[in-house]
Order: sequence, then structure tokens, then C-alpha cells
Amino acid sequence: MFDKLMEAQQKAGEVKKRLDAISVSGSAEGGKITVTVNGNKVVQSVHIDSAFFAGADKEEIEELLAVAINKATEQADNVSQSEMAAMTKDMFGDLGGMFGK
Repeated sequence: MFDKLMEAQQKAGEVKKRLDAISVSGSAEGGKITVTVNGNKVVQSVHIDSAFFAGADKEEIEELLAVAINKATEQADNVSQSEMAAMTKDMFGDLGGMFGK
């Protein structure tokens, strides 16, 4: 049992490292605002098109920035869930057969 716990901790650390290396992006207003985050949902960069920035008001930029951040973190969630599912399947196999699925 202790060995399985140690293995799980090690694999979780490996997944975190993989997620640190994965970048996903979310954009708003046709790419005029783009936010890039890693698989652990840490913001890596924010890009705002200079022409759009010059003509937009503060509230518009804030709203669209929130949209881009939410899209990027949603992508990061999807990647994280996939990585965790793969780790779980690797560790425990396909347990669905045990429960009649």
C-alpha cells in the first residue's frame, strides 16, 4: 500500500512537470487579445494587438482579457484532465471491467 502511495506521488510530480511544459492559448476578439498559460494554469504571456489597444476603452479590454484568460484556463483544464486520466489508467489499468462496464 505504501509503495502505491509513493508511486502515485512520483507520477503526480511527473505529470506536473509535463504540464509545466505544455502551453495552451485563449483568445478574444478574433485574436486581438491572446493569453497563453501552461498546463498548470500559470499565465505565461498576454498579447494585446497594438492597433486594437489604441482604439479600445478600458472596460472593453478588461472584459475581453477575462474572456481570453477563461478560454486559456479551460484549455489547460482539459489538458490536465487528460494527463491525470492517463496517469490513473497507467497506474491502475482499466478498472471498468471490475464494475461491469
